Amino acid sequence: MLLDFLFADEPDAPGEFSLMRISRRAMATRFEVAIPVGSHPNPVAAAEDALDLIDELEDQLTIFRDHSEMSRLNAAATNHPVEVEPLLFELLARCAVWTNETAGAFDIATGALTKAWGFYRREGCVPSQRDLIAAMRASGFRHVVLDAERRTVKFRVIGLELNLGAVGKGYALDRAAELLQTKWRVRSALLHAGGSSVYAIGTPPGDFRGWPCRLKHPDEPDESLGVVFLRDAGLGTSAATFQFFEYKGRKLGHLLDPRTGWPATGTSNASVIAPSAAEADAMSTAGFVFGAVGMDRLTRLRPSLGAVVLNEPVLPTRPAGVREERDVRPDGQNTSQLLVFNLAPDAYSPPVRPCPVYAE
Repeated sequence: MLLDFLFADEPDAPGEFSLMRISRRAMATRFEVAIPVGSHPNPVAAAEDALDLIDELEDQLTIFRDHSEMSRLNAAATNHPVEVEPLLFELLARCAVWTNETAGAFDIATGALTKAWGFYRREGCVPSQRDLIAAMRASGFRHVVLDAERRTVKFRVIGLELNLGAVGKGYALDRAAELLQTKWRVRSALLHAGGSSVYAIGTPPGDFRGWPCRLKHPDEPDESLGVVFLRDAGLGTSAATFQFFEYKGRKLGHLLDPRTGWPATGTSNASVIAPSAAEADAMSTAGFVFGAVGMDRLTRLRPSLGAVVLNEPVLPTRPAGVREERDVRPDGQNTSQLLVFNLAPDAYSPPVRPCPVYAE
C-alpha cells in the first residue's frame, strides 16, 4: 500500500460521513470501491458490477493466462497482424503516444526485458550481457505497428512482448469508474487498486477540494510525502518498495529504464495526478525512470499533469518555479529532495516534519 485514504475519522478530512466499501482481489492486488453512504440508492450492486468488470478486464489484459487476449496477441503478432478489441486497441494507441511524450521512459513493449531480469516470476537477478543485449533488441514500441483502420497490431522483431502491467490497473479503474457514472449514476466515489492506482469520482461529502490521499514515504513508514486531493482525476504512484533485490550493495527494483535496459535509479517515489488513472500510472512510471528533471519537462508539455517526486540523492539544482521540500537530518545534512509540479495549494498539502525547509 503506497497511499493512505483520509476519511471522516482522520484529522485532515472535514465533515462526517460513512463509506460503503467493497473490495475484491484482481491483478495480483486488492481493488476497492468506496461510495459515501446515502449518496446512492444501491451502492452495493453498483460496486459489485464495477468489480465484475475489473475481473473481465483482468482476463483480457493479463499475460499470465494463455487464453487472454494479450497473451494471444503476444504469441501471434510477430507472424501476422492481429486484430484486437476496440477499447484495447485504443489503450495501445494511447500507450504509443505516452511512449513518445516521455522519450521512451514509459514503454509497454518491454516484456523481454522483464523476463531477462527475472521480474516476470518475481525472481529478480542480473542477466548476462548476452541475454540483456538480446532482450534490448526485442524491446521497444518502435517495433510495434498499429493499423488504426484495421485495428490490428504487428511486431517487427521476434521475441517482442507487450506487458500492460504499468497501466492495466489504472485502465481497469477508468473503465469501472465510467461504468459507475454512466450505468449507475454514481456521483461520488473513490476507486483504488492496492493503493498505487486511484480514480476519484466527484468529491467526498463536505470537501470541495476532492478525495484526500496521503502519499506514503517509500522508506519511512511513519512519514508521508504530503496529501493530494483528487476530483474526477486519477493518481498513480511508482516506487520500488516491494519488488527489488540487492546486487553488489545496490538496490535494483522492478521498474526498468527501457532506454538502458537496467533498473531505474535516482528516484525513490513518483506520484502523478492525471485526467485518467491509466495516464497517471504511465506518467508515474516515466517519472520514476527519469526523475524530477524529466518530470519538469513533461509537466511543461502537459499542464494537465501534477506530480510529486522524491529524489535520492539531492539534486544539485531544481527547475525554476518548482516547489521544493527537503528532509533534513539533525546534523544538518540533506538526505532527500521532494519536488512538487503543477499542484495548487488546494490540491496538495505538504508533509509536516520536525525540521522542514519549504520554499515557493
